[in-house]
Amino acid sequence: MAPPRNVVKIAVQMRDAIPQLIQLDQAKPLAAVLKEVCDAWTLPHSERYALQFADGHRRYITENNRMEIKNGSILCLSTAPDREAERLLRGLQSESREGRREALRHLLMLAPDLTFAREVISRDGLQRLGTIIEDGDDLGEVLALALRAFLELMEHGVVSWETLSIPFVRKVVCYVNMNLMDASVQPLALGLLENVTLSSPTLGQLVKSEVPLDRLLVHLQVMNQQLQTKAMALLTALLQGATPAERKHMLDYLWQRNLRQFIYKNIIHSAAPLGDEMAHHLYVLQALMLGLLEPRMRTPLDPFSQEQREQLQALRQAAFEPEGEPVGAGLSADRRRSLCAREFRKLGFSNSNPAQDLERVPPGLLALDNMLYFSRQAPSAYSRFVLENSSREDKHECPFARSSIQLTVLLCDLLHVGEPCSETAQDFSPMFFGQDQSFHELFCVSIQLLNKTWKEMRATQEDFDKVMQVVREQLARTLALKPSSLELFRTKVNALTYGEVLRLRQTERLHQEGTLAPPILELREKLKPELLGLIRQQRLLRLCEGTLFHKISSRRRQDKLWFCCLSPNHKVLQYGDVEEGVGPPTPDSLPEQLPVADIRALLTGKDCPHVREKGSGKQNKDVCELAFSVSYDHGEEEAYLNFIAPSKREFHLWTDGLSALLGNPMGSEQTRLDLEQLLTMETKLRLLELENVPIPEHPPPVPPPPTNFNFCYDCSIAEP
Repeated sequence: MAPPRNVVKIAVQMRDAIPQLIQLDQAKPLAAVLKEVCDAWTLPHSERYALQFADGHRRYITENNRMEIKNGSILCLSTAPDREAERLLRGLQSESREGRREALRHLLMLAPDLTFAREVISRDGLQRLGTIIEDGDDLGEVLALALRAFLELMEHGVVSWETLSIPFVRKVVCYVNMNLMDASVQPLALGLLENVTLSSPTLGQLVKSEVPLDRLLVHLQVMNQQLQTKAMALLTALLQGATPAERKHMLDYLWQRNLRQFIYKNIIHSAAPLGDEMAHHLYVLQALMLGLLEPRMRTPLDPFSQEQREQLQALRQAAFEPEGEPVGAGLSADRRRSLCAREFRKLGFSNSNPAQDLERVPPGLLALDNMLYFSRQAPSAYSRFVLENSSREDKHECPFARSSIQLTVLLCDLLHVGEPCSETAQDFSPMFFGQDQSFHELFCVSIQLLNKTWKEMRATQEDFDKVMQVVREQLARTLALKPSSLELFRTKVNALTYGEVLRLRQTERLHQEGTLAPPILELREKLKPELLGLIRQQRLLRLCEGTLFHKISSRRRQDKLWFCCLSPNHKVLQYGDVEEGVGPPTPDSLPEQLPVADIRALLTGKDCPHVREKGSGKQNKDVCELAFSVSYDHGEEEAYLNFIAPSKREFHLWTDGLSALLGNPMGSEQTRLDLEQLLTMETKLRLLELENVPIPEHPPPVPPPPTNFNFCYDCSIAEP
């Protein structure tokens, strides 16, 4: 007879004792279960003990998580968390340095467990760790262990970072500013200050005033990847917490100290691979750098500003007035105004008064900045562009000003100027760190590309929007390649001619559409079930390989990782935490298991509980698009296993695989693309013998039956 569902067979072990094999009744109170276990080993005072998982982080068993115990689980009997916390906190006050070190090591091992962390925090454990950090008697391993344990306890969110005292933060700042520190201490101190800066505006201002930018530059130049990453994290946190004016001042200073060149040569092009965390911070730095353009992009031209009127006149004079005496000298004021208005129209403005064109925001004054930069940095190319198009009589002239305004809008859109930083993105472009004035330089390349594409398309004014669509595609395709320098970008984008864009479009359209002949559609429908089965098999194999996922809290992106995979028999999801830089673990080493049979449903996007907790701000949009959860039976309650996919592709693969496990259709965009590709390939293979044979729209008519069937061969008649 099978045991009841709420009874699981487990093993309980204790040091220097023979393990017990017991049947755990989940309906029985945990205190009663503990008493039975202690009685079997003749241990008095069962309230002094607790059960822990024997593997993984040795989490304590509580009434909240006891339903995670499955058949075959191994538990161990250990000291209760309250007594263990009290013992370790007494160990922190030991006179012996070795005693303090051992207490800190044990504390750090148990700190990831929320039950234990709450016991430590409730007994002023954070204050005691803070005292060790503030005293700084040992600047080596003891201090590093104390900082790491402090960070682990704060990570649970039980205590706010805003509650930290100013003397404590100042002491951590001292460790950052100190020379000849232990290599393991300063990355932890930088990480703590990053948390403080992101969570508390008041303490963030203290960190900003106490940590000089020059000190962060020193840390960035140390050839220690962990120290570089944490220094960059604190730098981006300080920049994000600054006002726009302060941010511009800070970035100007960093650029003067050659930070851009150092990042380009020694971090982006370093021999060591660029970690995900550093890639994210470089993306944030690029976004903040481009964000300095937003005020100009949002500001329309002021027709009453003398400086802006002079800039417009300088733009006109650079195109139409040679050096020396200006054109129109000696003419009346009305005649000069008429001549200037005509030249502004030749320059490509839609109105004789160019201020009306630049009132649109975006791009506002940023378009004027781009045009002036082009005219001053590439005067010959500017003059050639304007004069070549203003003197044409065949209505094929390309308007410089109108094109520049629209192109500035396009570049701001492609580069997300003014948009909030994503919490997880790593999409930075190396060329923005390889060039001063990178946005304006990119404009100079793009405006010449636009003129080249205009001529290749033989466009007129009516084709302006079509040309801009092609230019957008040229720029987007080239930016997606992440060229390492502006020169490489120029080479690649100029090689992507209008004819090449048409060829790529046609190839993609053929891959997506295929043929629409009814016989082919019928063949495709017959092939679909087989190919969907192939895709389902591939998705399940991908789940068996497993994926590393980032842990993301409600405050910030974290660099902690966990691994999840499907067992080879497709019956259990296995998962657990892993250390960064370590390869994917083997399924047998993963501590946690979730039977597929216990899964109720798959949730995605805003339906996920961890997305609902984060809110619905713009900065969380990308997290929402990559979030999915599985709900499963947790006793009589419903629990969730939450994921944030590392990429959109991984999101599709996992949601498809989980849907297949649950017997639901795979409805992702990636499945549609894969099915379309497989259908196209299989259809072409089936039709190889019919090459150059026209396929009729309708099947040929069936001929009428013959009048007799005497033509049938009689096999009974022997051959002579």
